[in-house]
Amino acid sequence: MHYIIIGGDAAGMSAAMQLVRFGDNPDITVLEETDQYSYAQCGLPYFLGGIVNSTESLVARSREEFRDRYGINALAYHQATNVDPKRKTVSGRKLNKDEPFSFTYDRLLVATGASPIIPGLPGIDLPGVHVLKTIAHAEQIKDELQHAQHAAVIGGGYIGLEVAENLAHLGKQVSIFERQPYLARNFDPEMSNRLLQEAERHGITVHLNAEVCELRGGESVTEVVTEDGSFPADIVIVAVGITPNSGFLGTEFTKHPSTAVKINKYLETSVTDVFAAGDCAVHYHRIKQTDDYVPLGTTANKQGQLAALNMLGTKTPFGGVVGTAIFRFFELTAARTGLSKLEAEAIHRPAAVVDHETGAHAGYMPEAGQLAVRLVYDPVTRLLLGAQAIGSGADKRIDVLSTALYSGLTIEQLLELDLAYAPPYNGVWDPIQQTARKAPSDR
Repeated sequence: MHYIIIGGDAAGMSAAMQLVRFGDNPDITVLEETDQYSYAQCGLPYFLGGIVNSTESLVARSREEFRDRYGINALAYHQATNVDPKRKTVSGRKLNKDEPFSFTYDRLLVATGASPIIPGLPGIDLPGVHVLKTIAHAEQIKDELQHAQHAAVIGGGYIGLEVAENLAHLGKQVSIFERQPYLARNFDPEMSNRLLQEAERHGITVHLNAEVCELRGGESVTEVVTEDGSFPADIVIVAVGITPNSGFLGTEFTKHPSTAVKINKYLETSVTDVFAAGDCAVHYHRIKQTDDYVPLGTTANKQGQLAALNMLGTKTPFGGVVGTAIFRFFELTAARTGLSKLEAEAIHRPAAVVDHETGAHAGYMPEAGQLAVRLVYDPVTRLLLGAQAIGSGADKRIDVLSTALYSGLTIEQLLELDLAYAPPYNGVWDPIQQTARKAPSDR
């Protein structure tokens, strides 16, 4: 049995290692269009800020290790451009030699990930304008940062905020340009406002409702232009989102409106013997009860492992996601799961919210940080629909709430949870339960 995997990062190499562990002497070929395998993309902003000392520490396993230790035919600079389901072939070009290649497969996994969206702005090709997705991107940005003072970040999502924080740590004058009226659009505005305050507290200039019209410069970028004027920038990081790498797949493959590849619960595409996983594929959303596109490294690794088991013939379903995410922004931890109020409204789901801000643990203990919690729930069924937490201890609470969502708990059942208490860690009533108690009772 010859297994081919397109993509050598999270989903692809999780699948490859599962095939090695559970396959019967499998023949595995991985086609990767760069020379970089299995690295931690989420760590790249922290390399820029010097918190991570080297990009080498972000590499989980090298291509040589996959080849020499595990017997995987891990190829570099192999860009797949076509899948022929009738002939069961994958073809493309060797980028370092500019020559074609073609491989025959018995089972194929598409794990091509996603690419940064590059808006079609005048000046987007100027030197000094970057996206952050690969180690090569990060190393080039870090080199140019030595000579830059005014740093502009276009996009106020998770990556944009993490980049902005790390550039501020370097002493750069940082500006964020966000086209929406608030930062971190997966949060509700009432919660996101805390992130805006934190940015301003650390000297970051935030432009909201700011549509970037143009980037100007000569030998390098010098200005970001919006409808409100022009602003200095000698380095620009574009972080406006990502798009699935699925364009090379033909019409035989069914795709989601996001262009992610549609898969069933066994990670199978609409083409026989072809599977997909990770940021190029859809993710079933348990709360929305439909396919969604929620690209995250945790999900990519899970889907890759499950895809491998299904490729081996062991039917193992993917249970779906609830959209849990977390990031740090200076002294704040921001976390969310499930639906925001705005997301619930967008799919016409009845939703009520309850907010509460309190100490993360016993108030008489030193350094008792503050935590804001928002719970979103169905006012009729009382089912929890989502949650957001910003502040001290948000990581602990969001994992509890994610588990509650996955299990289908109601707002009242949150009060019944047996959660850990000791003064350094919590109050006698956890902030989750304090918040739930504020919800109007149905009794």
